[in-house]
Amino acid sequence: MKKSVKALLVYAFGVFIFVCSAVQAKPPSKVKYSVQRQENIKKRESLVLPYAFSTDDLGLVFGVGAMATGLYQKQMTLGGTVYGGGETKGLGAGLWNYRLLGSKRFFVSAIGMMGEYPLLRAYSPLPEVYTPAPRAGSNDSSFDDFIQGSGSSNWWEVSLEYVLPWGSAKEHSMSHYQLSGGLLKNDSEQPNWNPLTTGTSIVIARQFNRYQQYRNESGELSGAVHALELGLLYDNTDFPANPSKGSSQYIAYSYNPEWLESKEQWDFVEIEASKYFSLGKSSYAKQNIIALNAWLGYSPSWDVAYDDKGNSQVTNNAPFLEGATLGGMYRLRGFRQNRFHDKAVVYATAEYRMTWDYNPTENVRWLRFLKLDWLQTVLYVEGGRVSPTFNRDTLFSDWKSDVGVSLRALTAGIVVRLDFTSSKEGGSTWLMIGHPF
Repeated sequence: MKKSVKALLVYAFGVFIFVCSAVQAKPPSKVKYSVQRQENIKKRESLVLPYAFSTDDLGLVFGVGAMATGLYQKQMTLGGTVYGGGETKGLGAGLWNYRLLGSKRFFVSAIGMMGEYPLLRAYSPLPEVYTPAPRAGSNDSSFDDFIQGSGSSNWWEVSLEYVLPWGSAKEHSMSHYQLSGGLLKNDSEQPNWNPLTTGTSIVIARQFNRYQQYRNESGELSGAVHALELGLLYDNTDFPANPSKGSSQYIAYSYNPEWLESKEQWDFVEIEASKYFSLGKSSYAKQNIIALNAWLGYSPSWDVAYDDKGNSQVTNNAPFLEGATLGGMYRLRGFRQNRFHDKAVVYATAEYRMTWDYNPTENVRWLRFLKLDWLQTVLYVEGGRVSPTFNRDTLFSDWKSDVGVSLRALTAGIVVRLDFTSSKEGGSTWLMIGHPF
């Protein structure tokens, strides 16, 4: 697609998320807990790690990330990163699970970043322009149909969570886990699914913002998103950081009013479910897990208008990196970030997670700063599609798919993953914090 200054005004949003962007994956909420490692009796855990990566869009980038837990409250985590290289530079910081003073059940998290990038890509049609089919970013769209530009991408979000007083959290809003070698010391049978008697239920209210500014020979332009999300999470797993048994479900509604600098009004409904099965030990693994995940989403506000030539224009839709979107670090990892986008979406994945019985850093003194408890090899397959309709026959036909292998580690109580994924549109590598689900 030809570059357009007008297109950048609304649709060209940044896609790079800094390496230490979150201590959790989707959904944007987790059980509130503290961890005590048998290998470290201290109440605080900290970790500083340098990193480097290279992509066609960003070039060679160097950075350093740091995190600490238990500094002020035992469940609270602080983290940040700074990175740069060539025309790329940025920094970010976050605070997770701060319990409001005087409250036993309210928790606040906040995260934000700012950065400058030489190339930001958007698989999206031009705004306020009628375009022929297939629309850019749709399930049948071309790999080369995108708009791009250099510039800045800044975002931040704040969430308030309330742990409901029933189930496992009836008496206490927080859970406490004791680990030995990164696994639960007292492994027990997971109770049956019943939110009123087992598991933890959390209500989350999230407000998220994005500012983008793009530059080319014609000048500078910017866009903004100011959206709200209300969700409910039920988690009945044995250990939220690395589940081996149980399940979790999340349902949410997001709404972006036409206010402040935001020029678009849209909404989105989603439901996500995960299930975990423990296969026990083997000769080479101290833990074998089958992990399943499914996601379904729909944007009621999404509307399409047609001109007399049959060309279409989408209105009241979420930007290409929100709502019914696939591709990137969490879903369809073998495709470019936010590669597909439409009114509705369906997605499913299965992972086999094998936790090594061998820890290569255990007796290496100069590597102890990693606080590495285990390494994990993961094999996974993903599938899904975006759709202009919520029709079942359409949603479950012509899926995109990929396969991958991942190396994951539990360091200082936090999972770090390095994913290698292959699809018909090429391959990708993602270095992220936390399991994808």
